[in-house]
Parts: sequence; C-alpha cells; structure tokens
Amino acid sequence: MTLKLEQISQIVGAQMHLHALDMALVPNAVTVLLGATQAGKTSLMRLMAGLDQPTTGRVWVDGKDVTGVPVRERNVAMVYQQFINYPSMTVYDNIASPLRLRNDKDIDAQVQALAKRLRIDPFLKRLPAELSGGQQQRVALARALAKRAPFMFLDEPLVNLDYKLREELREDLTQLFEAGEGTVVYATTEPSEALLLGGHTAVLKEGRVLQYGPTLEVFRQPQSLDVARAFSDPPINVLNAHKQATGWMLDNVRPILLPQVDASHRRLQLGVRASALRTEQRDGDVGLVGRVQLAEISGTDTFVHLDCAGLELVMQKTGVHVFDIGSSMAVYVHPQDAYVFDAGGALLSAPAHLHQGEH
Repeated sequence: MTLKLEQISQIVGAQMHLHALDMALVPNAVTVLLGATQAGKTSLMRLMAGLDQPTTGRVWVDGKDVTGVPVRERNVAMVYQQFINYPSMTVYDNIASPLRLRNDKDIDAQVQALAKRLRIDPFLKRLPAELSGGQQQRVALARALAKRAPFMFLDEPLVNLDYKLREELREDLTQLFEAGEGTVVYATTEPSEALLLGGHTAVLKEGRVLQYGPTLEVFRQPQSLDVARAFSDPPINVLNAHKQATGWMLDNVRPILLPQVDASHRRLQLGVRASALRTEQRDGDVGLVGRVQLAEISGTDTFVHLDCAGLELVMQKTGVHVFDIGSSMAVYVHPQDAYVFDAGGALLSAPAHLHQGEH
C-alpha cells in the first residue's frame, strides 16, 4: 500500500509543529524519521497514522483521501516509547489479541512463532509487569507484528531502554524489517539507528523535512550542513575557510587547498566527521593542534574532545586508547575528506571517495 502526504502542515495554538510538506513513503520498506527532540518526528508520524488531523493538506492511502479518517478506522500498528501492553493479560494473550479480533484459526502457532522470533517464548504465561523493560517492549512489538497491518509506526521504541537492551533490539528489528512485509515508519534521534535499519531516511528540523532518500545516500550526500549535523554522531566538526589573495585560509591561520570549489565563493564551511580526523599525518593533510579536554570509550572506539584555540573538535579513533587530559595533540585531516558547504550551509562537494561507494 502507498501513503502520500500532500502539503501537510500542523499548527497547534500559536505554534507551527509542521511546515507544509509533500512526502511519499516508499512502499514495503523502512522509512526512518531522524531529527533532534521537537524536530517534528512524532507530529509527522501521528498525522500519517491518523491519530491527529492536519491543519492543511491531504493524506492519501492507495490513492484514497483518508485525511479525516480516524486511526481506529485505519489498519495501522503502533509501538510507542512506553511499554504499552494490556496489564491484566498474559504475554500470550497480549500477542493473541489482534489475531482473535481477526478470527484467525491458527492463533497458537502464530503466537508461538512470534514469541520465539522475539525471544519471549519462555514468558508467555507471565503478566507484562513481571518482565523487564526490554521484554515488555518485545511483547508490544510482537502484538504489533501479529496485527499484520500494512503500516507500522514506531515512535522511538528503544529510547527508554538501557544501552545493552537497545543494541539487542536494534539487531532484532533490523532482521524483522528486512522481510519487507508492510511499510515501516521509525522515529529516532540517533543516526546509528537510521544506518542500522537502512531503507530510507527523512531528516527533520524544526518541523521541516530537510532531505528524504535512501539512508546511505542521505548520509553520504547531505544536501545541507543541517542534514550533516543531524546525521552525525558524534557531532560533525565545522571549520570556516575564507578566500584570500593567496588562496583559502582555514580559520584565518593555515592555508588549505580546495580545488573543487569555484572562485565565486568568499566564505565556506567545512564539515569533517570525527572519523576523518587522524593522529597520523599523510601527504596533503592539514594539521590542527589542540589540548585534550575529554577522552571517552564508546564500544570499540575512543572519542577524543579537543580545544584548538577555541575551536572544539571531536576525533573518533578505532580501538581503546588512553589520552592525558590537558595534553597537547596534533590531529590531521585531508581536504578531500571534508564536506564543503557554502556560507548558507548548502552542499558544494562531498568527500570524493564516497562517490566510489566507500563508507
């Protein structure tokens, strides 16, 4: 089934929650709504599902106008941040409830299969309150999957779980969605979730959809600095370059070669992802010297926060490393590894190696 939004907007009181936008979901695929808190993700999802009505615009499903049709009359499944289950029903009955409403004949087999798929089969006789947060969210997911709705909406379903549980459920969800059974809309603030889930990603900021396309394409070719910022964790490093008589100067202190930029620009913004910074110098590199403010371990990577004469930088270094707080450190980046944006933040060029399909 297809879902299309046509000039949809939402105003609540005096606040603009969503500016007028057009959007057509890719059928039978995952669409990730990515953006910071209050970017408009939940508002957009609720309009898609029929939980709220738009101030202007139309919602179309398979070419039919469903703008005024409430959610109870639409065939959609929802999973929220909170663990919403029927508290007085066992796990088994929670999962079975949409199957019974549909008068399915093979209810037991379906419940057992879904429970096994989500690794909650040992808990079928328990009540939701007797389970951990991660197990309760798996019950909610199983019930949503049992509904077999053509549209499934998940509003930051992992945000209230601890790190380990989030990692486990992300992998589970990726495998579940790979089957391509129905259209999935998944809201998150975390770029890593968008990359893991794949599919397509819509980047939102302040009620606007900045870019929508295949996830890797949006990640590799952000059309603006705002998109690059939303799709970078840790935050993308932003440096300024100014045109001078002798060429480009980075932050007015060091020259940098930017042959891919034409002479009409006077000021540029360079976006350097944390993974593009290195401690080893290579030919053509530009060096930056700073003091270590913080070094933190995240999984198999070390994130080093540097103060370079007032410029805050973050370097992502593979492996577990120890850096002394306050020590001086030089980091390097090649100009071809930087995203180049004009003064207004529009993309001028992306790292050359990304055109060749490298990550």
